[in-house]
Amino acid sequence: MTRMQSNSDTGLPFMKMHGLGNDFVVMDERGLPPRVTPALVAALADRNRGVGFDQMAIITDGGNADLHLTFFNADGSPSAACGNATRCIARYEMDRTCKTSLTITTDRGVLLAREEGNGLTSVNMGHPMTDWDEIPLAEDVDTLALPILGAPTATSMGNPHCTFFVDDVMAIDLAAIGPTIEHHPLFPERTNVQFAQVIGEDRIRMRVWERGTGITLASGSSSCATAVAAYRRGLTRAKVEIVLDGGSLQVEWRDDGVWMTGPTMHAFNGVLTQQFLDSL
Repeated sequence: MTRMQSNSDTGLPFMKMHGLGNDFVVMDERGLPPRVTPALVAALADRNRGVGFDQMAIITDGGNADLHLTFFNADGSPSAACGNATRCIARYEMDRTCKTSLTITTDRGVLLAREEGNGLTSVNMGHPMTDWDEIPLAEDVDTLALPILGAPTATSMGNPHCTFFVDDVMAIDLAAIGPTIEHHPLFPERTNVQFAQVIGEDRIRMRVWERGTGITLASGSSSCATAVAAYRRGLTRAKVEIVLDGGSLQVEWRDDGVWMTGPTMHAFNGVLTQQFLDSL
């Protein structure tokens, strides 16, 4: 498999991928001049006038690593981590190169991805950060039980997360509560928001509101943060199944970091027309 090449006469190639319905536009800029701008990200994110996505990822040369990834939210804001996009792109690159493992650099740090068989791909999302100033929070508070109604837990997986444990996730008005918590003054960089229902010591039902995007069918980094928060609170084991609106991920907090495993889908390839690019 060869990677997609840009051609100034025909427009700008992209790939559309998803992990459990958490969807991404991916552009491969390796060996090419940068083309992605905040205006392009925002225009592409429009599901009526663009392509539509939860996050956008850019592949560039990785130096000593196999590749480097840069992520953007649907509103054009940057994100240091995107677990499902990392897994999708790792699968694409392993298929292209016939490798069974990769090292990937992101603003989060160096991540390891590997083939798990049966269509599954794993990524080590690194060690969670639980100190208030690492997440970051606006003040020094207990990250295990924040001074917010519902006493949620704060975690960083390279991006901030706020996890509420509730009796019934389907009873939560996520569209109403999500943006309020995303912009809570305790989170100076905003936050991803999860509502989690513990089904058993190895299973959690979770729904997510993503910072800069809104409600999504799944979120890899949110799944990792929820698994970490549940284990810290003594609610589950270190290895759990996270059941999302779009499907399930396996998450395990190990000595070397938080591993996330699940399926991926490379849905289609496309080309942005010059007319679309000239309109930005």
